[in-house]
Amino acid sequence: MSAPSVLERIQALDAYAPGLSIAEIRRRHGLEKVIKLASNENPLGASPLAQEAIRRNAGLAFRYPQGGNPRLTAALAGLHGVAQERVAVGNGSDEIIDLLIRMLAADGEHNIVCFEPCFSIYPIQARVAGVGLRRLPLRADFSQDLDALAALADDATRVVFVTTPDNPSGYCPPREDVARLARRLAETAPKALLVVDEAYMDFAEDEAARTLLHAGELPDNVAVLRTFSKSFGLAGMRIGYGILPPAIADGFWRARLPFSLNVLAEEAALAALEDSAFRAATLETVRTGRRTLAEGLRRLGCEVWPSEANFLMFRLPEGHDAKACFEGLLRRGIIIRPLRSYGLPEHMRVSVGTPEENAAFLTALEEELAAGARP
Repeated sequence: MSAPSVLERIQALDAYAPGLSIAEIRRRHGLEKVIKLASNENPLGASPLAQEAIRRNAGLAFRYPQGGNPRLTAALAGLHGVAQERVAVGNGSDEIIDLLIRMLAADGEHNIVCFEPCFSIYPIQARVAGVGLRRLPLRADFSQDLDALAALADDATRVVFVTTPDNPSGYCPPREDVARLARRLAETAPKALLVVDEAYMDFAEDEAARTLLHAGELPDNVAVLRTFSKSFGLAGMRIGYGILPPAIADGFWRARLPFSLNVLAEEAALAALEDSAFRAATLETVRTGRRTLAEGLRRLGCEVWPSEANFLMFRLPEGHDAKACFEGLLRRGIIIRPLRSYGLPEHMRVSVGTPEENAAFLTALEEELAAGARP
């Protein structure tokens, strides 16, 4: 009797590559202190109000969540000034991305469109679903050619993904450019949903100038995704949400696995929304730290790309090898993100940390650069 076999398209997948963990580097290099600046996490940790909500509600872990998470969807609708029927919440934005692809695109019939490089979950889940994948390379300066992206879409396109600010570069197009893309898609790919992934949007210097959520009314063919993993400091709780067209939101709730957002995650999210002091401190820490890191990296001779996110992409000075530098930083107890998995072997990405963490990273990098050039 033969065992069941996994589909060939699944066997051919390169799995999502997460950043290295602190525990892993401690064991590998025998270090007591390790600084992680690899996964774009909140430099201040988790909201104190959210932590208290988790402790206070721990005794409810035996209960199922309320179906549809109505308290959280109502709070998010109020935050963004949209109808509650448009709000979807999930086990991270990943769940919403996955379901949108599987709800809208049929195996072997339809395609999705995205940039290259991009957040790897878009192409991975497209391949899992068996739908076509069309990708447009970013410009040489890592900006997005949204007109060319629209030209890739056709009658068979069901989802178009745009990340603003983008990962890994931090580039963020003006709001009007995204609105123009939505209008073009409505004409050339009328069955396509434009999914604007705004996981890092609240770190932008002028959020209102960048997001369609501030435009008063979203176009009918646009969905906006956000997350509690970054500025709210709840990456480990896995909470994402989307503002979707009503009919698609209705389909989401029909297709979503029941209770995918657990009781403690929902309580933490509701508390984090109330913790305005923590969120303000987070945004100030990131925006100030981003400037400090950019200045420090340029002082060391690195090429740094402008960023509206809570990270910076950079390239080492001529003569230095990115892989060797990354390994050297690990030995010094600093974890950043090499971008080989994005097809960028000479580039690296560093998350904004606390002032102390940023200073430690810049000192370690300076020492590593002084230790040796490319062999």
